[in-house]
Amino acid sequence: MVWEMMASFWPHAESMSDDPHDLAYAPKWRVMPKVVASRTLQSAEHGARVIGRDLAAEVAELRAGPGGDILLMGGSGLAASLMGLGLVEEVHVGVHPVVLGGGKPFLPPAEGSRYTLRLEESRVCDGQVVVSRYRPA
Repeated sequence: MVWEMMASFWPHAESMSDDPHDLAYAPKWRVMPKVVASRTLQSAEHGARVIGRDLAAEVAELRAGPGGDILLMGGSGLAASLMGLGLVEEVHVGVHPVVLGGGKPFLPPAEGSRYTLRLEESRVCDGQVVVSRYRPA
């Protein structure tokens, strides 16, 4: 679901938004290598590679290859799975000043487990959004 949302917006962002952040990010999104983790998709457009059959091995292969950091956008269940496998080095949390009153847990831990994170940095962006960077403790 996250991939479908990303793939429907970012390739055409300039025709759908005039937000300066969208306009600055869209060209970067288009050239960035993309990997989609899915249990159901066999292929994905925009040159994306689909993984998910053996998540631990596939992410380990990505990490061993060229390209630097891997950024996960969306998917709290996937993030929790990667945390449980010990494959997450940093967690960045952006808190926006909007109260929704519900939603999914941010990182739903596996039954009986708990994640301990250590705050590394916190900063304010645009005078509104607080972004905090954590490392698993």
